[in-house]
Amino acid sequence: MKISKILTALLLCTAIIITQTSCAAKEKEPVSDTVYNLLNTTCTITIYDDIKQTDAQKLIDETFSLCKAYESKLSKTIEGSDVYKVNHSNGKPVLVSGSTADLVQKGIYYGQLSEGRFDITVGRLSNLWNFNSDNPKVPSEQEILEATKTIDYTKIHLEQESVSGANQNQEIGGKVWIEDPNAELDLGGIAKGYIADRVSDYLVDKGVKSAIVNLGGNIVAIGTKKDGSAWNIGVEKPFSGRRQIVGSVQVKNKTVVTSGIYERMFKENGVLYHHILDVKTGYPAETDVEAVTLVADFGKSVDCDALSTTCLMLGVKKGTALIESIDGIEAAFIDKNGNISITSGMDFIPAK
Repeated sequence: MKISKILTALLLCTAIIITQTSCAAKEKEPVSDTVYNLLNTTCTITIYDDIKQTDAQKLIDETFSLCKAYESKLSKTIEGSDVYKVNHSNGKPVLVSGSTADLVQKGIYYGQLSEGRFDITVGRLSNLWNFNSDNPKVPSEQEILEATKTIDYTKIHLEQESVSGANQNQEIGGKVWIEDPNAELDLGGIAKGYIADRVSDYLVDKGVKSAIVNLGGNIVAIGTKKDGSAWNIGVEKPFSGRRQIVGSVQVKNKTVVTSGIYERMFKENGVLYHHILDVKTGYPAETDVEAVTLVADFGKSVDCDALSTTCLMLGVKKGTALIESIDGIEAAFIDKNGNISITSGMDFIPAK
């Protein structure tokens, strides 16, 4: 795929990879491919290593297949997935894969850390809002009230039998059930980050040293550019239609995750409703944050997923305090007035 096509695909995603190609040096072009409607988003994988195009394409195809394999376990809408089985078990224990057990455990951890603001039992509420439909609408107050009654991550039970990493052959990870038979899991707030981590591990295990994994705003920058320099990741201006950036971050072997209230939203009677739901009220969270970008070490995309959602619900001041209290993660907040606030260790370069 030509460079122009690569950039076009990357601009479709929340964060933007800024690349520069030297006219003087005729370097081998990277191999890139994009899949639409995978993980409910646009996914692009680009390999920059000096390997045969056919070999690079084979690795990319295998990585997309791995994405689909994880999605088949973690999606709440795919009939027969682990999450689907838990949500339809009427409160009875369900055998799940190691990856599902790992992610449920991670969800419980971030439920505790966020004091319940991030809660993976939000399934019934997220079903009501259905931001992915062609005609979303505001649910009735009674529907929202009934759904919020089922949200409580402390009612999740997990009995892990093994710990899985990127090995999909390790099928049984434990048993999961929820005390309330009306409650439903929704791992959408962290599954994409988890999958980004796992497929990046896969590429590294296969010997890839320079690549970008972009799962719709969850970016993993594997290694460095071929010349050893850092990747330059642009941060999108909210509501700009993915055409403008407010700045960038330079990273080596890092993960960059951006979340915002403009990603999935609709308007009804002149009011904007976005997909970051306050589990206490049942309505979209009302804070001063429009978007937040987190940067962390390789392998921490799942953590950035959960924390970005939590920060959007906390607001700039409390969100900044939370990130400052966690080692190895930095953040840039964009508030509703367009102001940018960064944590003490964030290397953020404002756009000119």
